[in-house]
Amino acid sequence: MLVFQHPCAEAGIQIPKGTVQRDEATIYAVRREVEEETGLRNFQVEHILAEDLWENDDGTVHHRFFYKITVSNAADEWDYEPTGGGEEEGLIFRFFWISSEGEVELIRGHGDYLHFIFAETD
Repeated sequence: MLVFQHPCAEAGIQIPKGTVQRDEATIYAVRREVEEETGLRNFQVEHILAEDLWENDDGTVHHRFFYKITVSNAADEWDYEPTGGGEEEGLIFRFFWISSEGEVELIRGHGDYLHFIFAETD
C-alpha cells in the first residue's frame, strides 16, 4: 500500500488522494491524481473498493472514492513534488510502501478502508 509523509508535520502520513473535477468521471480523476500527486506512470486502476460521505473536522462533507491500483516498476521509496498546483505547489512528499494496517499511523480518515487492501493479500 502506497503512503506518503507530508512535509507539514500536522498533515501526517496520508494515502494519495485528490479531487474529482466538475464533469470528470471518477476513474479519470483517479488516473490524473495518481500521476499528478505521485509521479507514477506504470499503474493500473483495478476497481473501486469503497465510496462514502465523510465529514472533515471543519464540518465540510467530502464524497470519497477509494480505488485499488496496482503499480509496476516503482521504487521502494521516493520524493516527489506534486504537479497539480494549488495548496501542494512547492511541497515535496516522501512516498513509501507499507505491508500491514498497523505499520504506520495514518492521518484521520485515511486508513478507513485499509482492511479491504490487506484482506485481499492474506
